[in-house]
Amino acid sequence: MKKYLLMILSVAFLSCEGPVGPPGPPGFDGVNILGNVFDVVVDFSPANAYSSLIPFPNNIEVFESDVVMVYLLEQQLNDPTGPIDVWTPLPQTFFVDGGLQMVYNFNYTFLDVNLFLDGNVNLDTLGSAFTNNQVFRIAVLPADFSEVFNVDINNYNDVINVLQSQNPDFEIQSLR
Repeated sequence: MKKYLLMILSVAFLSCEGPVGPPGPPGFDGVNILGNVFDVVVDFSPANAYSSLIPFPNNIEVFESDVVMVYLLEQQLNDPTGPIDVWTPLPQTFFVDGGLQMVYNFNYTFLDVNLFLDGNVNLDTLGSAFTNNQVFRIAVLPADFSEVFNVDINNYNDVINVLQSQNPDFEIQSLR
């Protein structure tokens, strides 16, 4: 009988509520990573001086301290579940015309990304395989990203894995 009485009293004390006590000391701020990624398709030509200025979409806020990485869709591998994209970080150099070089490169501000071709080859002689319908993936990463997670920002899969682990709603937009 004592067991039952002790159990009833325990439940009664555990279910009682009293006044809320004073707040505890403030804790450390958590890490808040809100990286964004989007895809663009670009045509390079003499008309655009072999460059394309890509403004950041309105729903992506970029700060001057953020890091921007750009990847070129170099190929797609066949897989039973669907094509697997192979992304290569820029700058990316290709050797053409007996050793001359053509480079996909970029620079950025907190407003936009400039994608451009460069090299020691006459860009007018490049075939459409290098100039038309080039797909790029642009990743905007908070400035403290590298320090907090110690990730190789040149490794596309590492970057995407960390962004997905920090934001369950992470999604890559396509501006195609």
